[in-house]
This record gives sequence, C-alpha cells and structure tokens, in this order.
Amino acid sequence: MKKIGLILILIIILPIAFLLVNELGKLNENEQVLEQIYNNQLQAILFSVNQYSEDVVSNSANSIIDDLESINNSPGSAETFNKLLNENKLVTFIFTIDSLNPEHITFYFKRNSGVSNLDSLEQYFKDVIANNANKINKLYGYRDIGYNKIEPVVLPNSNNQSLLVFTGLNTQSKRIYGTVINPQEFITNILSSRLQEVAKNEFVISVINPKTGYQYNSTKDFEKRSVQAQKTLWIFPDFNLGISLVGQSIEDLVTERAMNNLILIGILLAVLIVAVWFVYRAVKKELELAQAKADFVSNVSHELRTPLALISMFAETLEMDRVKTEEKKKEYYTIISHESNRLGRIVNTILNFSKMEAGKRKFNFEEEDLNEVIIQVYQNYSYHLYNKGFDFEYEPGIDIPKVVIDREAVSEAIVNLIDNAVKYSADTKFIKMVIGNENDSVFIEVQDKGIGISEEDQQKVFDKFYRVTSGLVHTTKGTGLGLSLVKQIMDAHKGKIILKSKVGEGSSFKLSFSKKSQLNNGEKNA
Repeated sequence: MKKIGLILILIIILPIAFLLVNELGKLNENEQVLEQIYNNQLQAILFSVNQYSEDVVSNSANSIIDDLESINNSPGSAETFNKLLNENKLVTFIFTIDSLNPEHITFYFKRNSGVSNLDSLEQYFKDVIANNANKINKLYGYRDIGYNKIEPVVLPNSNNQSLLVFTGLNTQSKRIYGTVINPQEFITNILSSRLQEVAKNEFVISVINPKTGYQYNSTKDFEKRSVQAQKTLWIFPDFNLGISLVGQSIEDLVTERAMNNLILIGILLAVLIVAVWFVYRAVKKELELAQAKADFVSNVSHELRTPLALISMFAETLEMDRVKTEEKKKEYYTIISHESNRLGRIVNTILNFSKMEAGKRKFNFEEEDLNEVIIQVYQNYSYHLYNKGFDFEYEPGIDIPKVVIDREAVSEAIVNLIDNAVKYSADTKFIKMVIGNENDSVFIEVQDKGIGISEEDQQKVFDKFYRVTSGLVHTTKGTGLGLSLVKQIMDAHKGKIILKSKVGEGSSFKLSFSKKSQLNNGEKNA
C-alpha cells in the first residue's frame, strides 16, 4: 500500500509540477511580449502628443516672428501686436535679444503686467541666455539648414513659468526671440483637447510635474494617478507625459490572467487529489478484501478440519470396538454429535452468508414472542456451555409485545453472538442474555466478560471477513462471517445492532426491533 500510495502521489505531483513550470514560463514570456507591445503603443501615443505640442508652439513662434519683424516696417503694426499679445492668455511676455549685442534686450509686455523692476528682469534673462549659449548655437545650426526649431529653456527659481527660445529665418540675423508662457495654462487650454482626442475611452493621459506634484489628466481632473509609461514633454522639460489604461493596468491584466490559470490548476489539483483518494481507498479496500478472503479460506479450513478430525477419530475408535464401557461410548457419541452440529453450523453460516450476499435468502416473517425464541436458544446451548465452564444466564422480558421477525434467522443471529462470546472469553467465562423494552423498540442483548473490542475495531467488526489482528482475537480461529451475518439479518429486519465494549471488560451486543412492525400481505415470505 505504501508503494501504491507513493505512485498515486507521483501521479498528482508530476503533472501539476509540469503545468506550474510551463504556466510560469509562458506567463513570463507573455508578460514580456504584452508589456513590449503596450509600451510601444504608449510611446507612439506620447510621441503624437509631443509632436502636436511642438506644432502648436511652432505656429505661434512663426506668428510672433512675423509680427515682431513687421513692427519696424509699419507704424501701425506695433499696436496690432500689442493687441494680439493682450488677447493671448498663455504668453506672459516676449523679448528679443541680439546675440551680437547681448547688452540690448527688448521686452514686450501685456498691458497692466505689473512689471516694476525692468533692470533686474533684463539682467535675469541676459544671464539665462548666456548660460544656455550651447542651445542658442544649435538653433543657429538648425536655422542654417532651413529648420526653425524651438528650444525650451528651464528658468531658475520658477515653477509656473517656462521659456521657449527660437530664431528668425533671416540667416544674416543673430536675433533671438524668447517667449515666457504659463505651462499649466497651455496644458489646460491648448493641450487638453488633444489629450482627450488621443486617449478616447481606452487610456488616461496625464501631464505631471514631479517637482511640484502637479498632474492634469485627459479626464479633465487633477486626480493623482499611477502611470504605466511616461516621457518628457518636449516643450516643457519640467513636465512628463504619462499614460495608463482605463480600469486595469498591464500588471493587473497579467496578474488576473495568472490568478485565473492558477485557480484552474488548483481546481485540477483538487480533482486529482479526490480522484486519487478514491482510487487509493478502492485499491486499499480490494487488497484488504483479498487478504481477508485468503484468511477466510485458511480459517474455514481450520474450522472444518478440527470437527472432521474429531469425528473421524472417535468414529474410528468406536468402529474398531476399542471402547469397552457404555459410559465411554456415550461420551464419544456425544462428542461426535457435538462436532457434527458444530460442522453443520459452520456450513450453514457460510451458505446463509452466501445467500445473503446474492440476495437469494428468503425470510419467513411472523409475529413472534422474543422470550420464546431466547428460551429455545438457551435450552439448546445451556448444557454445552455449562460443560465448557461458562456461567450462562437468561433474563426474560416482562410485558414484551410480539414483533414481526424470522424466528430462524434471529435464532441464528443469537447463536452467532453466543459463539463469538465463547471464542473470545478468557478467564472470566460469563454469558448473559437479556430481553427488554426500550421506548419504541424491544431488544435482545448478549453480554459477556471477555477480552473486549477496541474502539478502533468496533467500527469494522461487522465488515465481512474482518478479524481483529491483535491479541487473543487474532490467535482464535474463526470465519470472520459471524458478526457480518448478524448485521445483515438485522438489516433485513430493519432493526439496529448496538455494540458497547471495553478492552479487558467484555462486550455487549444489543439487537433492537421496532414495536411498530406490522405483518403486511406478502411480507410473510419476503
């Protein structure tokens, strides 16, 4: 059974281990593929938003250049430019500076801008331009090849203003244009519509400033959201573009898929465990039954051989006329008769059990007085038990109603219980039969003071071929059918058999019959 159990455990472990390893391997591969596809898609979306932002700013820059260039050519153009500047809510102010003459810087402010210290502001932006000379030189390089590029410049000590610098298309000019704008205003008024258009209902695109904690989402709210991928916003280096799925992230999707697969594997494991458990129990039961049948054959052979040997020996002695006294002959005749009866009981037990198993045994149900049944058994076996040294008692019941039983079958059940008590009584040889009333039933109880039955074995003693494998019970020969036959007889009578026993103190078998049993038509020969 240990080998079979080990094999069955391996049957569970190996496929489940293979499934787990295979699933975990596929999970990692699928997660990497999905994450790569997802990130590529996100990067494309972020690129589109960045490109849109730069296009908007580029168009505005070209418009500013045209307007500023026209100021010197038309006296009325300055008035028009100032009007446009005041209407543009994003631009705080504009300045121009000639890199060949950096000491000269011109500012264009909105009306009522509130700027009071112009000298300090001029010096601030001169320092900014000087500190970003490399970027300015790159702008000239882009302009010389026909590309008017915009370069963002980080303004020191400013969280709500950003500077965009660009050059004119005149390759002979060294003029630099600077536009100071409010990035948050640009995001909410210009960029938000593009964010919604790209995000649709599948994504949430966010613009985040890690330094200040500012976050604006395509859903037109400022809720702090975690993002799966992010990229710097080209025109505002202090801000990042982030993106996330609506509802679930890629990690959530992969985790959900993994959990579903693990749940399925767990269900499969549970089904396999249950199936293997049933197989193990079935195999164990069959092996135990096979062993019990083998023991049964051995025990029956011994049970039959003993009375046959005694009958043969005493019959041969009598046949050869070796017994001289009539008293001795009578003793031998008694032994032969006793062993013949014993042999008959063994054969009858086997035949009756076989009929019960095949469902072919017929019962003759009649209304009977249990006292009469027990008195008959007591009279038949009292002499035999007294000769074996047993104290055999009978306690009749008072006002016991008749019950519907098969007299012969019930007698057979009592005899089996008595025979069981005889076999497993040690030094204290005592057997008592009691008849009594109990609620809605009457009972026959067979008591002994034998070796008793352990609690573990009490649940099994009524199984066919079962015999206890320890102590005197194991050394005493028997067929293992007696108690099983008693159980089958009581089942046929729709009664109960109640066992009470303690090791070393004896046992009590109570056969309980219902008082409500009535003799119906056709029940007599059921």
